Amino acid sequence: MPEPEPLSPAEARAARIAELERRSRRRVTGVQLPVALVCLAGSLFLLVRQAPAVAYYFASTEPLTLGSEGSYRLEQLRSNTYVQVHGTPVRSALYGQEGRASFTLLGLQDSPLVVRRPVLPTEGWTPGQSAPPPDPRPFGVRGRLLREEDLPAYRDAFPRLKRIAGLRPLEGRLWVILEGERPGEDRGALLVGLLLLGFAALNAVLAGLGLLALRSRPVSEGEGAS
Repeated sequence: MPEPEPLSPAEARAARIAELERRSRRRVTGVQLPVALVCLAGSLFLLVRQAPAVAYYFASTEPLTLGSEGSYRLEQLRSNTYVQVHGTPVRSALYGQEGRASFTLLGLQDSPLVVRRPVLPTEGWTPGQSAPPPDPRPFGVRGRLLREEDLPAYRDAFPRLKRIAGLRPLEGRLWVILEGERPGEDRGALLVGLLLLGFAALNAVLAGLGLLALRSRPVSEGEGAS
């Protein structure tokens, strides 16, 4: 059997380029595409979770007034909005700690509203001690309003809050005002949202390239034979 004629330099270069292209397609479709799809799904999931914080960053800085004792405007309750309200606290509260900061979850009398605010010096609570009565003086507060289901970190606290005399859940739900949280201040939330958006866009491009490579992959020997 005669030996094949050696390839010319141009033919050898073309064959080498074709081989590299085949390897590149295999790498894209075999590794890059699944990884890109997984990363895209993960980044979209996290982006959806981050969306409320990003939306609140751009919310109106003019607080929505929810009224005061005896005249609460509960029909205006909307989650993820900046609100202000005045009320009388109930006689019991829950206390907790986030990092080094202590906070209290304090209901407003005859309403479904709960305020999360720092522990006052007059309350004198320290971790490990029993919960003291909250400061009984009426007060006004401004902050971010969220439905209880939007605060999974406090999920275990809501059943206990609903048993406190004076709180009146609305259709079985409490609403929490995070005191002092104003729109346009949490730049970290905005930065995280932008990073997730960029990461999702990058993986969408990679997934698109992977799909194109998969569609344009040459038919191997034996494929399509009847």
